[in-house]
Amino acid sequence: MTDQAVDTGGTAVSEEGPRPPAAPAPTSSQFLGRTRELKELRADIERAGLNTLAGRKAPHARVLLIAGRPGSGRTALAGELTRQVAHSYPDGILRAQLAEPDGTPVPTERTARDLLAALGLTAPAGADEDDLSERLREALATRRALLLLDDAVDAAQVDALLPENPDCLVVAVSGGPLTGIPDVRPCTLGGMDTKSALELLDRYTGSVRITVDPRAAEGLVELCAGQPAALVLAGAWLAHRPKAAVADLAKQLRADGEDGPVLERIFRLTYAALPTAAARILRFLSLAPAGLVDPHTASALAGCSVGAAHTTLDDFTRLGLVRAVESPLPQYEVPGCLLPLLRPLTAAEDRPAELQLARARMLERTVRLLGSCRAITETDSSPAREKLAGLPRALRFPNPRAAADWLRIRRPALLAAARLAVADGELDTLARRLMAALVRALVAHFGTQASAPELYGIHRLVLDVAERRNLPREKAAALLNLADLDARTGRTADALARYRAALDAGREANDPYATGRAMESVGAAHQELGDYDRAADWYGRALAQRLARDERADAARLHGRIATVHTYAGRYGEALRNWRSAVTGHRRTGDVAGQARALSELARVQEYAGRPEESLVTCQEAAEWARRADDVRLQAALQLRLADTLDRLGDPTAAGLHRAAARRMLGDELPEDAASREQDGNAYEIRSASEED
Repeated sequence: MTDQAVDTGGTAVSEEGPRPPAAPAPTSSQFLGRTRELKELRADIERAGLNTLAGRKAPHARVLLIAGRPGSGRTALAGELTRQVAHSYPDGILRAQLAEPDGTPVPTERTARDLLAALGLTAPAGADEDDLSERLREALATRRALLLLDDAVDAAQVDALLPENPDCLVVAVSGGPLTGIPDVRPCTLGGMDTKSALELLDRYTGSVRITVDPRAAEGLVELCAGQPAALVLAGAWLAHRPKAAVADLAKQLRADGEDGPVLERIFRLTYAALPTAAARILRFLSLAPAGLVDPHTASALAGCSVGAAHTTLDDFTRLGLVRAVESPLPQYEVPGCLLPLLRPLTAAEDRPAELQLARARMLERTVRLLGSCRAITETDSSPAREKLAGLPRALRFPNPRAAADWLRIRRPALLAAARLAVADGELDTLARRLMAALVRALVAHFGTQASAPELYGIHRLVLDVAERRNLPREKAAALLNLADLDARTGRTADALARYRAALDAGREANDPYATGRAMESVGAAHQELGDYDRAADWYGRALAQRLARDERADAARLHGRIATVHTYAGRYGEALRNWRSAVTGHRRTGDVAGQARALSELARVQEYAGRPEESLVTCQEAAEWARRADDVRLQAALQLRLADTLDRLGDPTAAGLHRAAARRMLGDELPEDAASREQDGNAYEIRSASEED
């Protein structure tokens, strides 16, 4: 047999106190065997490639492939190799999982975004796969980094992430060869060598049972075909039965016949010995999003208490049925090699209605946790305090920081839960509640900008449900949210198309808010594209709707937006008329600050139109309203504008007085001279109504 290795770092959990976190990569003390494979892989890093032999520079990073069946120790070997060569890659080790627990390939755009985030870089929300892959390659072009790509489904996944930098290294883990990537020699794993396999069993059973009957121990290794996952389950089975001999387990395995792979047979033995309640919890773990489970998830799936779920998960860890994940919070992972064994058991022993109920309980618990996570940030609000007081203690967070930590750690599982709920198609009501709660929690803790990539994905899921269920109101909302994110990242044409679609959905739903918002946003998109005629037309349509509904504040704001596009188009007469309407509207609604800003813009357009005297009077009026609004920066900006106007009118003395007044208001922020004022003037100009929105 070839030398083999296995990472056993996640199999042991203390009886009392907090569970020790599993190491992110196996250490040499945890790693067994695989000396030959490690030597060959390290030599493969340095060997000359086909391009080098041909006198050409390598076009991309070297790719090492570790191929083997799930449970063969392939990921542990990749982790050990990474640990040994990490010092040669000072710019970091980047890890990514390329397949979901059910074997579905992870979209490249999600993987590339996660790798960019690991490098401390961001990418625009909604960026496509090609853009994100290119950004990743650009980021790695000047770095010496190592990428560990686990569970690669095919060569296309790896190729899309492959750095075009020979100084980087890619270690890919797959079930077979990655045909299509040149110059890759797979390291194919078989069973563990007998010595390493016996050492692995020794770690669970202690040396006595191995040394008193070495032939039985070697026979057990042979029965397990040296497969690390099977040996872990065998060792845990023996550790759980201190009075059983190694020969007893070998005898039971032989009595079970040759029906199925050895891993399946050992799993059946372990499963058969579980109490009914624990067996039920184990089966339901196959429903956990992303294969990640915490006590709350297990509790909700099985319908038991959080404490009982926590204890059972610890028991499963000692039995080798789950692995503890390195995390400040209790979190576990179902091994990928066991999931194909759990799913048939679940389908055979649990009714579909019961499974759907378990999914519903899990989603409902997640919604409540997200609600608590958000409410802890609003403790100055009476409704939020009442909501928190009404929650069970197990669902409360002690402080906002603990809630933010939970949200950050559980974010992959939460996003996976949303995707699975939408894909299910039968729990759309809960899926919609979950996505709404997730959006609110992300925004409350991390802000809209920082959460934009996650929000973009969630809004796309909302759109899927709205289209499937024919919910035009929700469709309009999702399209508006997606379009806003498109607009913020410079994809104005995409945003325009979505705003128009949102307008159609809003009209179908007879939703005046959505239609008004969509018409205004269509106008803003045309304005951004420089089509001022269409922008003014759409703003005018939105204005007509606001006036019909007597929404005076919004009407005043829209007059300002119309005036702005007329200004850009050089139609100063129309701009002046609309700014006067905006001033009147703000005055009628009692918006002092809005009135001051509108007067300021009116003065600016009067100056553009060649009416400096009128601009001077309007600017003085605007300064008075800015004083009433207690807006110091606005007052200072107006003082500077008055000074410039007076200079043009030939009154430098009065201009100097206004500049001195501005200097007193702004202090060190004021530009030193006229040249710097011209350069930095935009910092003191009042934003137009369109910019204000």
